Amino acid sequence: MVTLIGASLLLSASAGVYAGANLEEIQAYLNNDLKVKVNGKQIQLLDADGNVVTPITFNGNTYLPARAIANSLNVAVDYDAASNSVLFGEKVEGTPVNANQVFYQAIKDPKLTQYKNKDYVEVFRQMGTSDSNFTLEPKKKFQTLYLQVAAIGTDVKINIKDKNSRLLKQDTVTVDDGLKVIEVTIAGLDEVTVFYSIDKDTDSTGVFIPLTTSYYK
Repeated sequence: MVTLIGASLLLSASAGVYAGANLEEIQAYLNNDLKVKVNGKQIQLLDADGNVVTPITFNGNTYLPARAIANSLNVAVDYDAASNSVLFGEKVEGTPVNANQVFYQAIKDPKLTQYKNKDYVEVFRQMGTSDSNFTLEPKKKFQTLYLQVAAIGTDVKINIKDKNSRLLKQDTVTVDDGLKVIEVTIAGLDEVTVFYSIDKDTDSTGVFIPLTTSYYK
């Protein structure tokens, strides 16, 4: 029997994390001979820092490190310290993209963060520039990105790529779309870059992307 274990998720945590945990000491064996294959291809199990991790055999059962397996299957994995839970795949609650990283180029001026009379507090707003981009850092913790984009004055073309320039999503946002939600799978990715281009390059055309209501799950 093969079982997933969450231990590798916590290897970088401080000793204090374990102080109140309900842990039981066991005697187990590192199973160095066990091979793991995904879709017929043998893989190397690695932890978050890229170090090799080994399956464990205990009482006739084999336990595989959760993070290594999740990454190999392109499934998002995270650890919730509050509930002491390992989370796989899409989360129930959305996490705003600006809660996961700091955007130093974001706009917070209330005069510029409004769209259709609603204040989005923190946004990317680019006017009069035909092409630009910004990078998001999901850090392999999320399954899906829900990016909100509004076109101002003219259509906006969106391309979302991973750090190896692999195209994840391509879409066009029209002025009539309003605030359009672009959904893209980002499981197993440390970062993605959003490229946008504007059909008509004038002072009254641009793109509006709220960072408070664009979110990960």
